[in-house]
Amino acid sequence: MSDSDLIKKAEELLAACQVVTIASVDGNGFPRPVPMAKGETQGCGVVWMATGADSVKVSDFRHNPKAGLCYEKDGSSVCLRGCVEIVADDNIRKAKWQDWYIKHFPGGPADPNYILLRFTAHEATIWIDRHFTHVELKQT
Repeated sequence: MSDSDLIKKAEELLAACQVVTIASVDGNGFPRPVPMAKGETQGCGVVWMATGADSVKVSDFRHNPKAGLCYEKDGSSVCLRGCVEIVADDNIRKAKWQDWYIKHFPGGPADPNYILLRFTAHEATIWIDRHFTHVELKQT
């Protein structure tokens, strides 16, 4: 199976997943992985997530945007390395709002604690259908 075939399958796998695990790097240089509900995605390596502005992960990403993100289903997995952008723009927060977020952000899209993380991968390690590749990703 070619790398491009595996990348396409990785995109399909991400679309099928509801939860991803993202790892920030804490102040002592240790990874801090946490499962998160997946928001909008692009390709196999751009993932949006909503979180609290006052969360530990946001503090970590403010100091160091480097991150790892992985997702898996039925024995297939994708592990990504890249960076996180913290997005607090009101127009983007409103556009990315999902109704179920109200459970966490009672003030709706204008809730001051509602913030977005945009993870963008630079490289991927893909294991799908017993095929393996490690590739650099180019995001648009």
